[in-house]
Amino acid sequence: MSLGFRVSGRIGRPVAEVFDAVVNPKKLSGYFTTIGGASAPLVSGVGVVWWGKVPVEVDEVIKDSRIVLRWDATDADGRPAYKTRIEMNFEPLDDGGTFVTIAESGWREGAVGLKKSYLNCEGWSQMLTCMKAYVEHGINLRDGYYRSEMKGEPANETNI
Repeated sequence: MSLGFRVSGRIGRPVAEVFDAVVNPKKLSGYFTTIGGASAPLVSGVGVVWWGKVPVEVDEVIKDSRIVLRWDATDADGRPAYKTRIEMNFEPLDDGGTFVTIAESGWREGAVGLKKSYLNCEGWSQMLTCMKAYVEHGINLRDGYYRSEMKGEPANETNI
């Protein structure tokens, strides 16, 4: 069995606006991939780069509904060993807001997989929080938040 998690939250904007905040590289770079940016829009079957160095494979994009991505999971020495799967779902709410759920799965069982899944769970939880502040209020919460961001470096497990 592989390790995985699910995080979710409500963003007080229509689903089209929230979805665009993820697929649009300029917007994503305004609250999540703030250092190094996002290289291109998320389009099914296309690869993009986040933070100027992290390759992301885009498996599926269903407008205003769902995004499926894959990216490298690393071994104990930090080398890419296999891919994990990220699924983002966008649910329109009756009040005009959007309920976003992000699930990542596929880490191998063991201490390394568990540690890395916890780090990514923290990262996706913070991504949702940052997206809420950015989409609802135009605020970039990542600015100066992580030690890495204060140094102008993308966050990773050794510098947050």
